Amino acid sequence: MAGLPTTARVVIIGGGVVGTSSLYHLCKAGWTDCVLLEKNELTSGSTWHAAGNVPTFSSSWSLMNMQRYSTELYRGLAEAVDYPMNYHVTGSLRLAHTRERMQEFQRAKGMGRYQGMDIDIVGPDEIKRRYPFIETHDLKGALYDPSDGDIDPAQLTQALAKGARDMGAKIVRFCPMTSVRRENNEWVVVTPQGEIRCEIVVNAAGYRAAEVGKMFGRDVPMMVMSHQYILFEEIPELVAWSKEQGKKLPLLRDVDTSYYLRQEKNGMNLGPYERNCRAHWATHDDRMPEDFSFQLFPDDLDRLEHYLADAVARVPILGTAGLSKVINGPIPYAPDGNPLIGPMPGVPNAFEACVFTFGIAQGGGAGKVLAEWVTQSQTEWDMWSCDPRRFTSFAAAPDYSVAKGMEIYGNEYAIQFPRHAWPAARDRKLSPIHDRIKALGAQFDAYNGWERATWYAKEGDDTSEEATLTFRREGPWHHRVREECLAVRDAAGILDLPGFSRFNLEGPGAAEWLALQVTGLVPKPGRIGLVYFADDKGRIVTEMSVVRHGEEQMTLITAAVAQWHDFEWLKSRMPRDAAFTLTDRTEDYSTQILAGPNARKILAEVCDADLSLPWLTHQETTIAGRWAKLVRVSFAGELGWEIHTKVEYTAAIFDAVWAAGQKHGLKPFGMYALDSLRLEKGYRTWKGDLSTDYTILQGGLERFVKWDKPEFRGKAALQNEKQQGVKKRFVTLVVENPGECDAPSVSTLWHDGKIVGETTSGGWGHRIDKSIALGMLRADLAEPDTAIEIEIFGDRFKAVVQRDEPLWDPKNERLRA
Repeated sequence: MAGLPTTARVVIIGGGVVGTSSLYHLCKAGWTDCVLLEKNELTSGSTWHAAGNVPTFSSSWSLMNMQRYSTELYRGLAEAVDYPMNYHVTGSLRLAHTRERMQEFQRAKGMGRYQGMDIDIVGPDEIKRRYPFIETHDLKGALYDPSDGDIDPAQLTQALAKGARDMGAKIVRFCPMTSVRRENNEWVVVTPQGEIRCEIVVNAAGYRAAEVGKMFGRDVPMMVMSHQYILFEEIPELVAWSKEQGKKLPLLRDVDTSYYLRQEKNGMNLGPYERNCRAHWATHDDRMPEDFSFQLFPDDLDRLEHYLADAVARVPILGTAGLSKVINGPIPYAPDGNPLIGPMPGVPNAFEACVFTFGIAQGGGAGKVLAEWVTQSQTEWDMWSCDPRRFTSFAAAPDYSVAKGMEIYGNEYAIQFPRHAWPAARDRKLSPIHDRIKALGAQFDAYNGWERATWYAKEGDDTSEEATLTFRREGPWHHRVREECLAVRDAAGILDLPGFSRFNLEGPGAAEWLALQVTGLVPKPGRIGLVYFADDKGRIVTEMSVVRHGEEQMTLITAAVAQWHDFEWLKSRMPRDAAFTLTDRTEDYSTQILAGPNARKILAEVCDADLSLPWLTHQETTIAGRWAKLVRVSFAGELGWEIHTKVEYTAAIFDAVWAAGQKHGLKPFGMYALDSLRLEKGYRTWKGDLSTDYTILQGGLERFVKWDKPEFRGKAALQNEKQQGVKKRFVTLVVENPGECDAPSVSTLWHDGKIVGETTSGGWGHRIDKSIALGMLRADLAEPDTAIEIEIFGDRFKAVVQRDEPLWDPKNERLRA
């Protein structure tokens, strides 16, 4: 056993596959002065009992990237570190019972092909050829992934550990972390074997990550599920087939029923994700034990009866096999089922690489991503899907994490439909006028916990959850969203928008500092401006609206979901001796968007503000005897204002505006309508069209770059890119005869039989009655009127590149009216 060093550059807490992969990749990056601490023996948490499946499939671009990297790493790892491993690349068949599932598979096929993977769609006959023991009478088809397979989790972990040790890292087993403190800008990690000082700490503690997080004052949003899989005895028919073919059966996933079935030597391994699932260590009378290393929960086969019966009907030879063993172990879940990889929110020089539901499949890629965060403060791929800052304080409530974790587990293989709102653990953050808009017919979804109206139903409309389980454009919401958009176009609409992230930046030097952080200009006092933040590589980090009140006083407004991400981006770059301050005021204010040609008439009836002030100005006023800030901008692309109010004033102000607006045709509109309206204007959304997968120049944002500024973050990289030539460019596409579905994000763009780009978002523009897609296209094709093809759920449609101007009101005459 290695002794405990007294110092290290990085200390990793947790010796499962993710912890050892993080250590291995840090060493590969040249950071070898790293120590991993493990409470027991390596793999003693969730890793030791993991089934070891290694899929590449995901509906998320970033997760697919991460899993693809894992498969590539694992293929050569045994030779690279000189450690034997059992890694079986068998391929997999993911079964589809429905048309919607086939659509999901077609999209995944396109994403995988873009990443260089040979994923394919096969029909029932080909399923039977590849898997002769299966019943296919009720199947539409399957997704075939030749890179899928399984690996021995313990061997994988030990191989990564050996590779890290060989490069100079240290692993100390049977050495739990008992506490941590901050001294002289260093971390002091306390263990029974002594203390170790370090620059950086990584929480890779798996299902014990919340316990470790509390030592840093961090409430990790997670819970622990009981996951069972069943091992079956040898099946003679399987023995004969494997001997004849010289290989194992492909891994089978019946995702509509919710289980996987894998050949395990000459038997089978059945792993269901059952709806009637169970959380562990979730109540006061069921606390996590001091040590649960290499332990399992008691068998609970009654929960699996339905899934076992279905698997036997699907693969009848399974019914001839005796049950060999049941594995029932703890697996951690975040509220959305994705892991936490990245900066630990609110804690300096601390990172998380934990709460992995599919740690074996994602472990290789997770180590790469974590190492990039630690060594470069940025990652190659945009990893917002896994960023710990995507959850803010509301998600730390244990009942929230438990409810969402159980919902995700029971729907592990569910299709992610664009209009479907998951119902568990809702109403965490409510607008001050939530009850008012609900009474108007609002249907809701959660945005960073805030309930926002997505569309407004009328009597007789189908508002069931089942109605949203579709990729089709035409749903019960469609004609209502159209009515909302046309109300904004022809009269006026009001959108309740709680949860805008807002930060007050004020004090000597604030404006000068902000100017160095953004690519463009900070607006003058009395004005509002859109600014973009680039990283050192010139990639898009975020956008914010700057409302400048005075020379050194301004409010920065950004997306609701960006609250912790953007606040930390700003805070971490402020000088330690700064005379100015940054304060999060998100919880203190709310916002309504009032937009449409009658917006000025409505405001004139409720306030005495100067409504002739031009676009991109702001002013204070009084409505219904309460203070309000009117900001002359409109994400809807019509004449309009944002009405910013203190939370306690919001209801009275809304009531006054609503009452005054009735004779002017005022209607409520929701987020679906806003999305349609912004697409017609070519306005970008954060982590959709705006992400670190693209540079400022690729994003078509050069008009927000002030090249003659002496300095700004990312300037050198952007100057170099401009000189070398931008390889892909942001475009607006109109899809001709698109069929019944609009393009989701990461839909593949084709030209002359070659992949030339991808969409970043898409939808229907109700003011122009066309299907719109925003995307990134090879630069030489990004010219107006260029015809390309866009792949939407497996079918290709003609799409035409538009001029670099809005599709609706291209000269912004209505906006500036």
